[in-house]
Amino acid sequence: MTSPKLARNVTRLAHMELPGAGQVYVEGNCAYIGHLSNQERLGTSILDVSDPRRPRIVSQIFLEDPNSHSHKARVVGDIMIVNSEQNGSPLGRKAEQLASARRALEQSLGRAPTHRELAARLSVQEGDIPVLEASERNPYDQGGFRIYDVKNKAKPRLLAFQKTGGKGVHRYDMDENHAYISTEMPGYLGAMLVIYNIRNPEKPEEVSRWWLPGQHTAGGEKPAWPGRRHRLHHALRVGDHLWAGCWMAGVRVIDVSDIRKPRTVGAYNYHPPFPEPTHTFRAMPERIGGRRIAVAIDEEDQAHSAEEMVRRRGRPHAALWVFDATDLAGLKPLSVFQASELDSPWSRATPGRFGAHQFFERMKRGTLVYCTWFAGGLRIVDLADPAAPVEVGHFIPEPARGRAGPMTNDVDVDGRGIIYVVDRGPQFDILEMTKRA
Repeated sequence: MTSPKLARNVTRLAHMELPGAGQVYVEGNCAYIGHLSNQERLGTSILDVSDPRRPRIVSQIFLEDPNSHSHKARVVGDIMIVNSEQNGSPLGRKAEQLASARRALEQSLGRAPTHRELAARLSVQEGDIPVLEASERNPYDQGGFRIYDVKNKAKPRLLAFQKTGGKGVHRYDMDENHAYISTEMPGYLGAMLVIYNIRNPEKPEEVSRWWLPGQHTAGGEKPAWPGRRHRLHHALRVGDHLWAGCWMAGVRVIDVSDIRKPRTVGAYNYHPPFPEPTHTFRAMPERIGGRRIAVAIDEEDQAHSAEEMVRRRGRPHAALWVFDATDLAGLKPLSVFQASELDSPWSRATPGRFGAHQFFERMKRGTLVYCTWFAGGLRIVDLADPAAPVEVGHFIPEPARGRAGPMTNDVDVDGRGIIYVVDRGPQFDILEMTKRA
């Protein structure tokens, strides 16, 4: 297996052409991959990676609902959780705005609006209105998460399907006792946190909720931001704290020493001036220079088309942030790591994204942060000096079949130091650093 020329200090051990994926998670000798594409209704693949040079598919889980995808997977012991989330649509969430648009037009016109008038109000095509009306009559109700017993990797066994609300579950964390689910729920604007007890995985029980002030609209709260700009992407548990990336609201630290009463103990928001939303946040596994250090990574979210890429030139790309989190009530940014557009020949591929997205979440030791960078591939950053991050390796794969450029999406690292990366296109790579920092 050859490595691409665009690699430094990283070599490829194996490559597979698997459907595009949202997450890879390695537990024991198996890699669990959640897929993005719903064309084949493929939800999850379980691979044997005991020999990382010869991965093989053990089993795959397919979805019954054509309107859902299941692009995330996490495993603890023999228990696997996968998400259920509504597929994206070119019309986005316009169906949710249909009723209010209709009421506003009825008040101003004194009659029922035509499809053409509704389309103009919603900035859609007249022919889209019947589609939106159908969605209004039959709203999505398959959002949530599924729990599987994966003791027999060849035959995963469904234990429970916990429905939540809205578009459903996007990303989450879990341990032996609890699942920390980021989801939309009735009465809340945008995704918030619901903690479930999963000690009995066949009957998950809600324990508590956490949200940003202003999200609980059913409780009379009023957001001070437009749309769903402030929301939880997901939260990661480290000790008695959850470290939460909150999109355009920056980062939060949530104390869960009393799991039934989560409370915010730290916050920092760098939006504005930085234009890309906060995706993932967590503390480093060990103190560095006597300080508790945390890292946040943004998601390159704005440039999806050639027009948008031109408009956003000159603004910072999504980056890796380094914080001093010694005093949780006084989080302080120390540095930012940014990859140059010159570092990838596909940095302006159309359509595509160049910028940060996600890092290896389960760090247990050391100062390395493994980051996925969309068209910038995988970047490995050393925080031995938190004020001066240094890249010590990178790997930029060739574009997946049918794609203008690579879209490296998620990364995991096993106990052997083997690196697993998935792409939003049909490719999966297993890598190894050739020299450790």
